[in-house]
Amino acid sequence: MTAQRPLQNRVDPYGALVSVAARGALMGNRGGRFHRPDRTLGRRRWASRQWISCRCAFQGRHRAVWGASYTELFFLDEPTALAAGHRPCFLCRRADAEAFRTAFDARRPGAPQIDAILHRQRLAPLPDRCGERPFAGLPDGTMIERDGRPYAVRGAALLPWSVFGYGAPEPRPAGGKARVLTPPALVAALEAGYRPRWAEDLA
Repeated sequence: MTAQRPLQNRVDPYGALVSVAARGALMGNRGGRFHRPDRTLGRRRWASRQWISCRCAFQGRHRAVWGASYTELFFLDEPTALAAGHRPCFLCRRADAEAFRTAFDARRPGAPQIDAILHRQRLAPLPDRCGERPFAGLPDGTMIERDGRPYAVRGAALLPWSVFGYGAPEPRPAGGKARVLTPPALVAALEAGYRPRWAEDLA
C-alpha cells in the first residue's frame, strides 16, 4: 500500500504551505476553510484576514484535520508563525494574545484592527515587506534570510531554520544588515517586549 502524502499544511517562515511529515508545536489557521473536499489546495491560501497561531491541545477538543471546518495549519514554533504573519489566538492563547496586543500597540487595539494592519504587510511583495535592518538591533524571535535560507535571531546567535527544527547556532554578525522576513509590525511588537514561544516552550 502506498503511504499517504502528508497534507500541505506546514507553514514556513515565508508563509508558504508545504507538505512534510513533521507536525510542529503550534497549530493555527487563516480565518476559515480554504482546502478542497479532497483535502488538497487550490490557489487560495487564506479564508479571511484572521491569521492566528493556536495551541495544539485545548480543553480536550479533538478535530479531523482538514475536515468540514477550517483549514488547520502547523508551525515549528512562534517565531515561525510570526514570520508568516500569524498572531496569537485570543481564545486558546489568551494570556499570550493580551501580551502581544499591548506590545503591538500600547492603545491595545482590537483583533480586527490588528488583523487589518498585518494583512496589508504580509501580502506586500517580500523584497518590499521589511527590507534590511542592522543585525545588532534585531530582537529575539525575528526571522531573517541569509544565503538564501531562513534563520531565527536568538541572543548572540542565528539559528538555521528547517521544518524539522533548528540547526547548530551560528554567531550573529556584529555589523552589517540582514534581510528581514518577519513583517515590520511584528518586529516592532518583539522590540516592544513580546516574548515569542520557542519549540521547547511549547513541548
